[in-house]
Amino acid sequence: MTLSAKGTRLNRRGLETRRNLLKVAIRCLAEGGPEAASANLIAQRAGVTWGTVQHQFGDVDGLWAAVFGYISEHGGPLIPTPGPPTLAELVPAIVENLWSALDAPGSRAIESLRHALPRHREELESEFPLTAAALAAWDVNWTHACKTAFENLDVDDAKLQRIRALLPGAMRGLHGERHLSTYTDLDEARRGLSEAIIAYLS
Repeated sequence: MTLSAKGTRLNRRGLETRRNLLKVAIRCLAEGGPEAASANLIAQRAGVTWGTVQHQFGDVDGLWAAVFGYISEHGGPLIPTPGPPTLAELVPAIVENLWSALDAPGSRAIESLRHALPRHREELESEFPLTAAALAAWDVNWTHACKTAFENLDVDDAKLQRIRALLPGAMRGLHGERHLSTYTDLDEARRGLSEAIIAYLS
């Protein structure tokens, strides 16, 4: 059951308004630019008042937290579940899944939103507690997905935790190269990343 920010049950029209607001928010954030993370712009494009946003989400913190939750729920798995039976099959599959996902609107929206949020954890948790909790939940889900995918492959847990922390940033770095003038062969770069991870975990 989905509730408004005040704890009241949303009717069908309220649920449609909420979904529309979240879809517009993701679209605006995915477009990027200096005004991407503007709740007022999102309300304007969705054709609603700021009061409607407050009714649905409470404030901008509630809106951003709901965006994280919506993308997490509708974005699809980033890791094959159950994973392929060998490291040589699983790791490239994960790398390619992440590579493809980075072009999805949800991934671009999250990147824009994270750029707009405070960098320091203490500041983020103080100013945007609901968003910080949603981001932490995202990391918990990612950790669980990694553990589940590798659980039958006799991989050292400490090494897996390091790879879990490394992969998202490494993939964003390679993806960033894709949008810059470069002579780097990114197919070979991803292949090298996969081979390095396989060698490390073997």
